[in-house]
Amino acid sequence: MSHQFGHVEHVTVHFDDLDAMGILHNARYAVLLERALTPYWTERGIAFSAGRHSAPDVFHAVREFTIAFRAPVTGVGPLAVHFWLEHFGTTSARYAFEFRSPDGETLHAEGTRSIVRLDPATLRPTAWTEAARAVAATLLRPAALPA
Repeated sequence: MSHQFGHVEHVTVHFDDLDAMGILHNARYAVLLERALTPYWTERGIAFSAGRHSAPDVFHAVREFTIAFRAPVTGVGPLAVHFWLEHFGTTSARYAFEFRSPDGETLHAEGTRSIVRLDPATLRPTAWTEAARAVAATLLRPAALPA
């Protein structure tokens, strides 16, 4: 499946991600989204490794997470996570995402995740760096494309 914007990262659903009915547990979607986002930013030089961050932009907090479930994930194996940025402001950003089957045909869930960059000393919002802005530009959905 080809996407005109954003990025698709494949993550793996493991046995311990499933609930008692063999369905991907609802709480695991946030973790799997994090596992999709992290390699994208890491490959572009913005990472947290060995107790240190490579850029101050790594220090951020999730402000809001919304998700709508469309079709259950029923078992282990690969899952495609399509994500993009709907907004990248002075101190905050809002991702949109879709969890899909590996072939892209089945939409399992969709939602948004808003984050705020924080100053480590004050824990108050602070501006993104130019390095983060450059990476974010690669994920922004063009305004001309439908939401």
